[in-house]
This record gives sequence, structure tokens and C-alpha cells, in this order.
Amino acid sequence: MEPIIKLQDVDFYYGHFKALDRVTLSMGPGTYGLLGPNGAGKTTLLKILLGFLTPQRGSGFLLGYDLSHDPVAMKSKIGYVPEIGSIIPGMDGVSHTAYLGQLGGMPRQEAMKRAHEVLYYVGLDEARYRNVETYSSGMKQRLKLAAALVHDPKLLFLDEPTSGMDPKARKEMLNLINDISEHRKMNILISSHILADIEMTCGEIVIINKGRIVRREKVNAGQNPHNVYELKIQGNLSLLKKALPEVRFSHGQRNKVMATLPRDFDLHKIFQAAEATHTQIRHLVPKKTTLNDVFVSAVEEGNHGH
Repeated sequence: MEPIIKLQDVDFYYGHFKALDRVTLSMGPGTYGLLGPNGAGKTTLLKILLGFLTPQRGSGFLLGYDLSHDPVAMKSKIGYVPEIGSIIPGMDGVSHTAYLGQLGGMPRQEAMKRAHEVLYYVGLDEARYRNVETYSSGMKQRLKLAAALVHDPKLLFLDEPTSGMDPKARKEMLNLINDISEHRKMNILISSHILADIEMTCGEIVIINKGRIVRREKVNAGQNPHNVYELKIQGNLSLLKKALPEVRFSHGQRNKVMATLPRDFDLHKIFQAAEATHTQIRHLVPKKTTLNDVFVSAVEEGNHGH
């Protein structure tokens, strides 16, 4: 299947500062989260994918379009919800949405019809004739989402989509994103600092640090993808380690030991080794890796390796 996004050895500089460093990335259909600390290169990468910046080295394709040569043709196939701005004052909600649809190449009547439909979809149908400046922060975010959907794009970019929202509005926005992904079969790339938002909406994450892609990871909420177990023993840990050379042990919290097991490892071997070394197993449970664990680990690895 043709990748939705494909980048090969992309570099980008601001003066002498290297914002992106040989970024190679391929994304198939689905919903992805883009994560990284401040200054990691997320915004620059987004601007290149949106056609606002051109790679200074390397190549990039989005929906089959060459990022360096077809940025205008490509933009008609994508929707974008920026974190700030993009609200035009002095217009009501439906006129605002229809106008942005026309800017995306839609005929006027079709744009107006679609504006009504998408405003209903995002929950703004009752406010569609109100001036957009009277909208709350959450309503403005949903208005921006409506404008990004009005021309029925193939790929949707969301930059901090729940910014400024209260908990109820945030939950509604996340439900909308999931519905767009699941029922409208739209591809989505979300850039957010809120890890819980990414965990609720994305199937896979891409972590960038110091201009490099440092980790790609499936989002496995509540699972134990790395086969890590918390272990508490009474006895000689050194003897147990020698009896289990294929297991990687490290220190955990509160006198617990973390044991990383090989794939398809038989847990019975731990109890057999404990019996052979006269060690008592007091506690053995799978460690649920959170998205925060993955993010912190990836950033630390990137910092040490750069």
C-alpha cells in the first residue's frame, strides 16, 4: 500500500541551526501522534509536510505529491487545524466555514452546503449564525476543525487540537477525532503535548528529538509490549541472575527488580531458577508501560546518543 507520508533524509536549517537532521519516515493509513520536547523539530516537520517550508536536502512525498514541486496541488487534499489563529473576525460560523471551503477550491454553493453539514457534525449547528468572535475557546477549536473538514481532505493535521478546552469540551473533541478516523476513514496526524490525548486517539506515535526521529511505537494502552515484569524476591539476586542469563535485570522502585524477558519466554523458568537457587519469589507482575514511560525513555536515549 502506498505510504500517506514518505520522507527520505530530510534536512532543514534556520541559518546555521539544523532543525531537522536526516529525517526518514514512512507512514501508512491511520492516526499518528507526533511527540517531542520543545525545540525538537515538531513544528518544522509539520510546516514541511504542510508545504509551508521546502526541504533543503532529501525528498518528501505526501499522498503521492512531491513536497518540493507540488505543494499547491497537495494542499487541496489536506486539512489543517493550527493551534492558534486562523479565525477570520466579522463573519458568522457558516459563512466562515464556507469561505474557507471556497479558498480550498470548492464552488460557492457546494461550499455553503458542506459548511452546514460539517458544523452540524462538530456540534456547532445552533451557533452557526453567530459571529465567530463570540465563540468560546472550545467552540473556536471546533470551528477550525469544521473548516479543515469542509473540503473532505484525505489527510488531516491537528496541532494541539484540545488547546484551551475545558474537560467536557476536550472529551467531545477527542470523540470527534476518533469518529473521523474510524467512520470517515480519514488519515490523521496529531501534534500534541498532552500524552493522554494521543493515547486516546492514535494507533502509533512518532517521537522526534533534536531534529531526529528517535522512536516509533504502537500505542498499546494497558499492555506490556516490551515483556517487562516487576519482581520482588527474598534471597540472593546474583545467583538468580546467573541462573537466568537470557533475562535482563534492572533496579526498580521500592526494592523491586525489573526483569525484561525475551520474546516467547516461559515464565515457569523464573520459578524453576528460584527453586534451584533457594530464592523466594514474593511478587511477579507484568509492568504496564505507559506512553509517558515510552516518551521519557526515547527522549533520554536521544539526548545521550546525540
